Amino acid sequence: MTIAMSALRFLPLFSLVLIPSPLDAAEEDGNVWLGQFATVNASEDIYVRLEAQERLTNDAERLGQLLLRSLVGYRISKGVNIGAGYAYVLTDPVGPAKFNEHRFYQELNIRLLATSGGTTLDSRTRLEQRTFEEREGTAWRLRQFVQLRVPVSKDNRIVAYTEPFVELDAGPVQRGGLSVWRNFVGVSFPLAKGVEVVPGYLNQRVWRDGPDRIDHTANLNLFVTF
Repeated sequence: MTIAMSALRFLPLFSLVLIPSPLDAAEEDGNVWLGQFATVNASEDIYVRLEAQERLTNDAERLGQLLLRSLVGYRISKGVNIGAGYAYVLTDPVGPAKFNEHRFYQELNIRLLATSGGTTLDSRTRLEQRTFEEREGTAWRLRQFVQLRVPVSKDNRIVAYTEPFVELDAGPVQRGGLSVWRNFVGVSFPLAKGVEVVPGYLNQRVWRDGPDRIDHTANLNLFVTF
């Protein structure tokens, strides 16, 4: 109980943009996002991460986005690791526009907090270089992910994270500035050794030139470690 109550102090961090102001004009959509994440430990210091994400949009009636991502990482110390990778993203919104994105990225992961009771706070700073087959130029984007995990039973943990996306330049690929903010809360369930499923609710706000978009998302992720 003490750990759970102490975790409440972090909740304002995750609720800053979770609920939009009633004065904001925004389009809203119901989504279902599925994710499969595999981490393969090649050695004590080197690991490979593979992932696939399927995002059903427009009231979860169609596949609006498919993401395939890979990364090779290196553990600098117990709580710090770095990595670099590549992602392919197919975005297929309603209408004629369809985008094939090739994304190179680098990231720094730091464990900010680890208590004897099992509570952890982690940071991931990711820098992306984005190119599209349908557009010219390369766009740079910065993402800052912070995740809190708090034990609520012997096997289960509350998982909450926040992640703003900041576009570092403007041009034909992106508009520049704060573009996306994601907030998630869920519960982890271990299925076997090295296998965990995390269902939960994800709120995503997308800033656009027209009305912003707010996605209310049922999110289900599967994590496997080898």
